[in-house]
Amino acid sequence: MDLKIFILVLMCAGIGFAQEKLYSDKYDYIDVDGILNNARQRESYYKCFAGTGPCITADAKFFRDHFPEAIVTNCRRCTKKQLASFDKITDWYTTHELDKYNALVAMAIKKYSKN
Repeated sequence: MDLKIFILVLMCAGIGFAQEKLYSDKYDYIDVDGILNNARQRESYYKCFAGTGPCITADAKFFRDHFPEAIVTNCRRCTKKQLASFDKITDWYTTHELDKYNALVAMAIKKYSKN
């Protein structure tokens, strides 16, 4: 009986260690609503993510680098703030620019599947 309890405790501890590390929260302060409501900024971020333009800011580079994994894993490693931002961005693009969103998703899937 004691052995079963010991194994159960080890299994529970292993589950806790198996959780993935979240992305850095360094850029969680980014004003996603402000970017989405500013056509120039929104397009700049889009071009960065799509690889058709430069990533002007450090946060754009950070999110571009993690975007493929976040898309494919449904933001599994995102902080709560990043998940909320991810949802806002997804909602905005699927409502206003579905073709652009679908293009980014296709690129993300292709890039992530190579890793």
